[in-house]
Amino acid sequence: MSLEIGLIVEGKVVSITKFGAFIELPNGHTGLVHISEISSEYVKEVKDFLKKDDKIKVKIIGKNKKGKFDLSIKQAKLPEPAQEKPVQKKKFRSPGEGEQKSTPGQGFSRKPGVNFEERLAQFLKDSEERQLDLKKNTEAKRSKGRYNR
Repeated sequence: MSLEIGLIVEGKVVSITKFGAFIELPNGHTGLVHISEISSEYVKEVKDFLKKDDKIKVKIIGKNKKGKFDLSIKQAKLPEPAQEKPVQKKKFRSPGEGEQKSTPGQGFSRKPGVNFEERLAQFLKDSEERQLDLKKNTEAKRSKGRYNR
């Protein structure tokens, strides 16, 4: 039996560390289940979820340079997507339908075709303009109250 990425196999816990557990796979191969791949819950201690010599089902999610496998218990438990799901048709809207009018400070709408750098540049420009407006208003309020009496 050859081990391939995406395959779900049964293995035996060989050792437990702070960062995960080493699993012995069929054919004598070894793999690591990282602490983040043990459960969908928060895992503080690996030993709370696994014990040495436990038999568990794992999914092979990768292979490192040393020939050891990256494994996941969490992904092995996920249900496989159904082969024949009914396709939902998307409702297309006419231009302007359902759009919110944006005012400064409300956020940015995602425009198709605008890349991250352009959005970031626009954000910085708008942010600087708002900062200048706030600074002008604050200075005007301060100077009116103290010195013009």
